[in-house]
Amino acid sequence: MKRFKSFVMAMLGVLIASPAFAETGMGGDSSGLIALAAGLGLGMAALGTALGQGRATAAAMESIGRNPNSADKIQTPLIIGLALMEALTLYALVIAFFLQGKIPGVH
Repeated sequence: MKRFKSFVMAMLGVLIASPAFAETGMGGDSSGLIALAAGLGLGMAALGTALGQGRATAAAMESIGRNPNSADKIQTPLIIGLALMEALTLYALVIAFFLQGKIPGVH
């Protein structure tokens, strides 16, 4: 667990340091960084959504397994929750498209 925390802290440091270097001007264009941000952002959103949907579905199925009479009361909130999680991923996709539009030479 300690290794994971140190890895996460190192990745956060890299991600936080990149805008600081961009402000001072590294001498190159930032189109590669924009493309990288779009891809990483969409990937993290998809991963988070997949994990959240898996946990929500597992919890709902376990609840229905323990009390089958509550299936109709659990199904509707589950579907609404899954739809809201999926909407967050779609927002990330829209942001990735906007970022792609900021890359010079890509239309």
